[in-house]
Amino acid sequence: MADTIRLEPNPANKCFGCGGDNAGGMKLTFEQDNANRKIVGRFVLGERYQGGAGFAHGGIIALLLDEAMGKVCRFREVRAVTAELSVEYLKPVAVDKEIVVEGREAEMNGRNVFMSGEIRSENGDVLARGKGRFVVIKPR
Repeated sequence: MADTIRLEPNPANKCFGCGGDNAGGMKLTFEQDNANRKIVGRFVLGERYQGGAGFAHGGIIALLLDEAMGKVCRFREVRAVTAELSVEYLKPVAVDKEIVVEGREAEMNGRNVFMSGEIRSENGDVLARGKGRFVVIKPR
């Protein structure tokens, strides 16, 4: 398996964050870092996603963390849905500067997968942290 896999938006998926078949969606692209078992995305959000003047809306910050953490399930080759999500907003996230979004697995207990995530500025300052509990769903 390659050390890094690019995760492009799925053209058949309507997900607002990562789907390719949603005209108003974000169409987020991530990288699956197999060597470090993490998901990484680099984005400049743009004014469309601002809350206060020049800063990202808190819901968008939560969405970015949810997307990155949810994709970590790829390492276990399972599908899971968000059951709980908490976000610690540490500093404003500028919409006109690059940010780095990361998701990592903390642990798995039965059908529950616990994740952590982080959003950092281009110079490494931690802007937001997230924790999530995802529940593995049965294949269709």
